[in-house]
Amino acid sequence: MTDDERERPVEVRLQRQALLRRRLPPPPRFDVMLSEAVLLRVVGGPATMAEQLRHLVEMGRLPHVSIRVVPLAAGLHFGAVAGAFVLLDFPPGNRVEPEPSVVYSESLTGALYLDRKEELAAYERIWASLDSLALDEGQSRRLITKISEEVHHG
Repeated sequence: MTDDERERPVEVRLQRQALLRRRLPPPPRFDVMLSEAVLLRVVGGPATMAEQLRHLVEMGRLPHVSIRVVPLAAGLHFGAVAGAFVLLDFPPGNRVEPEPSVVYSESLTGALYLDRKEELAAYERIWASLDSLALDEGQSRRLITKISEEVHHG
């Protein structure tokens, strides 16, 4: 990869992060469900990992952001089988008919955009299942903080 090819995904991620801190137009609502397993996987060394976890806690304090953890104790569930996905809902804006919801899923070789009713319904069921299994925001924040401290102090 060239330097430019490496920097592009970083730029895109920074722009996405800036969306959550903007004032106008109002930032989007951002609800996240994370598996506890991803919080335990050390990436970039303990100091980097602890910083990333602290950043998650900080972002979760924004009023329009919800970060919840699905604990390992939940066992194998539909969300684990489905893998990572983003369910995008769009505000009505000036349209009579709002944009339809879309499921976005990245893979190693590309991305899928799913918008058929039955596809959306399947992912909405998975989201509802995760919602019932996940810790609440306060419990999630405490767990992320605890893991961050354990990672940082070994």
